[in-house]
Amino acid sequence: MGKIRAAITGINAWVPEYRLTNHELSKMVDTSDEWIMQRVGIRERRILKGEGLGTSVLGENAVRGLLEKTGTSPDEIDLLICATVTGDMMFPATANIICDKVGIKNAFSFDLAAACSGFLFALQTGAAYIESGQRRKVIVVGADKMSSITDYTDRTTCPLFGDAAGAVLLEPGEEDFGIMDHILHVDGSGKKYLHLKAGGSLKPASHETVDAREHFIYQEGQSVFKFAVVSMADVAAEIMERNNLTADDIAWLVPHQANLRIIDATGRRMGLPPEKVMINIEHFGNTTAATIPLCLWEYESKLKKGDKLILAAFGGGFTWGSIYVKWAYDPK
Repeated sequence: MGKIRAAITGINAWVPEYRLTNHELSKMVDTSDEWIMQRVGIRERRILKGEGLGTSVLGENAVRGLLEKTGTSPDEIDLLICATVTGDMMFPATANIICDKVGIKNAFSFDLAAACSGFLFALQTGAAYIESGQRRKVIVVGADKMSSITDYTDRTTCPLFGDAAGAVLLEPGEEDFGIMDHILHVDGSGKKYLHLKAGGSLKPASHETVDAREHFIYQEGQSVFKFAVVSMADVAAEIMERNNLTADDIAWLVPHQANLRIIDATGRRMGLPPEKVMINIEHFGNTTAATIPLCLWEYESKLKKGDKLILAAFGGGFTWGSIYVKWAYDPK
């Protein structure tokens, strides 16, 4: 019997209907479509509107659609991991809430927080459960309602983020397909450049923290950009070298959608032409843990069994990494 690998056997995503365009943003803060497109490449982003709607709504819709699409019963799922930094509450885990909403009763579930690299960290964690033989059907969800922690008076951050969720089904396979290799990194000293100032145990919510607008994303853009452009490009190139892959071998780069310039730099570092790079940042913005599964979902019809994919991300914390995947099924 060969090595058990964790194969992606289904993908689904969900985005809210409401589109927040650059034109609308320009009425809220001092910005313009030209300024945003030139710097980050985002034209619009989806926003979850309505009272009482949290990240679990995004995840629920992505997971429900995944189960229907793959013909999988909720009772068959034995683990669900939700990568998010915008959980419905501090506890219980948003993963638990998603399971309850879609009728998953035979699984344990938990949240994983690694910011924009969250989906990669969760994907590898789910894969380890499959490879060890402990679980047979694992759902990995990347979901974030970034509008809930975005300051729409801050012109430097409010154009960047949107709301979305994407989910994959992992199952064991003995063929040479699935999650082939991973490289994941963290550097906690990066916290000073990108973080949420208040709301945790270090600085609990108070009248003062709310008045100071400390419950929104804080980012030193230039510092984060410099770290991201080097780290994401280097780790993607490293995983290629470690697996003796050339640019000709790679069918697709699936990069985190934070900034078009970072994406372009990563593709160039790998020697890939633009047509081999998945990009949807223009229409969805940075949806944090959802960007990579959202790309896979949009490009699913172009993926073929055996395609070699490099997934790469960089996130606050700092976190970054890359995963080498051999796609396990043809377009359905």
